[in-house]
Amino acid sequence: MKIGIEAQRIFRKNKHGMDYVVLQEILELQKMDTGDEYYVFVKPDEDRCVESSEHVHIVELHCPSYPLWEQWALPRAARKYGVELLHCTSNTAPLWCDIPLVLTLHDIIFLEPRDKSNKSLYQNMGWLYRRLVVPRILDKCSRIITVSNFEKQNIIHKLQIPQERMAMIYNGYNEWFKPTTTPLPAYLKSLTDQAYFFFLGNTDPKKNTERTLVAYSKYLKRSAFKRQLLMADLDSTFLNDIIARNDIENIRQHILMPGYIVNSDLPSVYSHAFAFLYTSLRESFGIPLLEAMACGTPVITSNTSSMPEIGGPEAILVDPTSSDQIAEMMLRLEEDDAFRQQQKSVGLERARLFSWHKTAEQLHQLYHSVK
Repeated sequence: MKIGIEAQRIFRKNKHGMDYVVLQEILELQKMDTGDEYYVFVKPDEDRCVESSEHVHIVELHCPSYPLWEQWALPRAARKYGVELLHCTSNTAPLWCDIPLVLTLHDIIFLEPRDKSNKSLYQNMGWLYRRLVVPRILDKCSRIITVSNFEKQNIIHKLQIPQERMAMIYNGYNEWFKPTTTPLPAYLKSLTDQAYFFFLGNTDPKKNTERTLVAYSKYLKRSAFKRQLLMADLDSTFLNDIIARNDIENIRQHILMPGYIVNSDLPSVYSHAFAFLYTSLRESFGIPLLEAMACGTPVITSNTSSMPEIGGPEAILVDPTSSDQIAEMMLRLEEDDAFRQQQKSVGLERARLFSWHKTAEQLHQLYHSVK
């Protein structure tokens, strides 16, 4: 088969969840001798992280905006290269396309009740675009893939998608996520020698940043160690608003915010952390949860959406709306070393169930099942 894969944003420097998923799928498909020919459609950018090979062709499409790239340039290029199936990997797809479509619908958060406090223009524009496009393309998709059983049932129930048109394929994690003693990168040198808590928070309300910081304040008031909190991908204005609103000035001197942490630095960051806080209100899968577990880092995660499914029955699961529960588990890990060592082992064992190779094998099988 000639298979087209939409991977518009994988060449951008600051990649996020969906970008990493399709990139790893492509790299694994590139290793497999399937007899198929793949055309990967991307937008030019500075991080050329995958190159063409014998059966995987990287096709750069120039277009000024995301909607124009997807709605005009992508279907035009897919027809030009004669692809027999087009896989759109990031929740949306062209409205007018006469080629059979496979859509990866990671989640339908954009169709659910929304926290009006999100002031990010980029996130708000993406939210609006998905709300306009997704309901109009679902009937045109031969198969819809999602990334957890939780999200599959959620989509079936809320969008009335027939079971036979849905598929569930778990994400994986990169093999370099494993316990390491590699020193922290230079831009994190201000962290003390004492292991720290690590939190990948941002301005998206679902990441539950505010409650997690309130929990951290409560932890500091009771802890004898007062471990630092490393927070990635967050700016000081957002932090200042949270501190003022909740009267938690005590956290300021203990927080380090280096901005975006590149993926290649994360194994060291996870491995040196005392624990990883993955306290989102909602996730469709949660790759950072797997990455931390694979590095042998204890994880405090939420008892909602897909996180119990991915973390497993022995994971530390808390109510993400309760800052008290989050703080209690931070203190328990600090005060009960046997419990912390057990959680390290639990995570390492759980992570072995997932891999990008498994993901790519299932994806290849799905391509050939589409009529």
